[in-house]
Amino acid sequence: MGRITLIGRLALRDLRRRRTEAVLLLLAILSATTTLTLGLVLRDAAEDPYQATREATRGPDVVAAAGSPDALSGLVAADGVTGSSGPFPVVAAELQTPDRTSDVQVVGRDAAATAIDQPEVREGQWVRNGGVVVEAAFAESSGIRVGDRVTLDGRSLEVVGIAVTAALAPYPATTCLMACLHGDPDTADAPKDVLANPGLVWLTRDDVRALTTEPAAYVLNLGLADPNGAAAFVGAQGADGPMLRTWQDIRTEATELAGDIRILLLIGAWLLGLLAVASLAVLVGGRMADQTRRVGLLKAVGGTPGLVTAVLLAEYALVALVAAAAGLTLGTLTAPLLTEPGAGLLGSAGTPSLTLSTIAIVTAVAVGVAGLATAVPATRAARSSTIDALADAARPPRRAGWAIVLSTRLPVPLLLAVRVAARRPRRVLLGVTTVAITVSGVFVALVLDAFLTSRPLVAGYDAAQVGQLRRVLLVVMALLACLAAVNAIVLTWATVLDNRHTSALARALGATPRDVTAALAAAQVLPAIAGAVVGIFPGGVVLFAAIMAATGGDGDRATYPSAWQLLAMVVITGLVVAALTAIPARLGGRRPVSQALRAEPA
Repeated sequence: MGRITLIGRLALRDLRRRRTEAVLLLLAILSATTTLTLGLVLRDAAEDPYQATREATRGPDVVAAAGSPDALSGLVAADGVTGSSGPFPVVAAELQTPDRTSDVQVVGRDAAATAIDQPEVREGQWVRNGGVVVEAAFAESSGIRVGDRVTLDGRSLEVVGIAVTAALAPYPATTCLMACLHGDPDTADAPKDVLANPGLVWLTRDDVRALTTEPAAYVLNLGLADPNGAAAFVGAQGADGPMLRTWQDIRTEATELAGDIRILLLIGAWLLGLLAVASLAVLVGGRMADQTRRVGLLKAVGGTPGLVTAVLLAEYALVALVAAAAGLTLGTLTAPLLTEPGAGLLGSAGTPSLTLSTIAIVTAVAVGVAGLATAVPATRAARSSTIDALADAARPPRRAGWAIVLSTRLPVPLLLAVRVAARRPRRVLLGVTTVAITVSGVFVALVLDAFLTSRPLVAGYDAAQVGQLRRVLLVVMALLACLAAVNAIVLTWATVLDNRHTSALARALGATPRDVTAALAAAQVLPAIAGAVVGIFPGGVVLFAAIMAATGGDGDRATYPSAWQLLAMVVITGLVVAALTAIPARLGGRRPVSQALRAEPA
């Protein structure tokens, strides 16, 4: 039998014998690979509706805005320009409906269609005198329908149409075309003509002149011979001319929500990846303790340490490859569900195609996570003495002087808990890290939820988009919580297996099953409380600052949880971990003493 075949058969046989652990391994890696795939492919799926809108509306390649038509006249004859529409006047106004008052920017258009940037009417008709056409996303957010009457700077107008455009991003990410927006509308000394999250509406040129004789700006739409060279065209015009925006800039703004969701998912993927490493490290450590005799048998029949290591690593590599394939599939199929185009764009997000880079990244992360968590314990097990492995003797406890001094006067459960924790310091550190990662994610979710609730428009989202972001946060937090719960249970069970001999000896010397059960649970609860504190500060604060920096958000406007909420988070974390560890600790604490001591060599 060939070496590779032998390794594969041994790995598959062990996975079949331990199906539950194999499933836990699969789920741990699957959650990370699915979230990572979502983050990598989300932007591609989100761009499909914008591209459909751009084609339907004959979207411009460059949008130029200036204070006068003369400042735009030179662009029409510039090198590379093949067509234009405008310049169209733009004014700032206040739009009132029975339910709300909103700032808007009004663009004066012709009733005749244009070859470049002709908004697509989704309901009703295009502009006519006495009628206003409202951008679709703004209309949906404001509850405006065709046939309604609205007041625009004191003038009553009928809503004759609802349309979409690719020349500006949908509301509330719509770019303001007027210099009067240079200011913060939320400050007390803001100019009166500074607009706050303006919507977009279209009127005829005559109706715009009825609002004001001096438009605040003019906008010109340009078509280029090479649309992909729009950035080079803008760069060639210099910085002192009109405000120029490429269609790629507009696409970025139109898909900003998908970009922010993508960042959240990528950060969630890395958090889940770290938890997956922790899960695998605990599972691998527990399995190595349980497979000590099997390692001895492999070595006794001629297996080299390299062969034993390869067999142990192959098990987790196989699970990682399956998890990577499943994660790629689930992430790709799920991506369109998180990229609803909304009313401001046409079409729907199709299923994105997987690129070789995405496949390579996800597979490398899955295998890397498995290898990182498995390499050290597998190598240590393979290098262990064959005789000791066959005997499956208990590992001698570490005698930590500080732990003995600290625990001497403690009650029996805490005495045993301190000594259990001191015996495996790396496992304690792993428990602290796992809880810290989870709590930092929960902390960030609470801060983001409060931020989006109190100031959604400042963040650039309307109510529907806020709901979409909340769903993404909920999914990521649910995955984090589930994986952390699995970690707590597996960590406790690994501790039970690792301490089966010492626990039995403690009971033989007078400790009760309740004392042992409480000790095993306390050995997990105490690190969990420490992890919760670290997860809030600095973990949660640093993670939130990183998200704000990545998304361009204003973290100074965020509302952090109060002191009592943070204290409650720490207490709840300890209670949840205590509940999760109660059952495996109870099972380990009630194991017959004679059965546990019988496995120990004389």
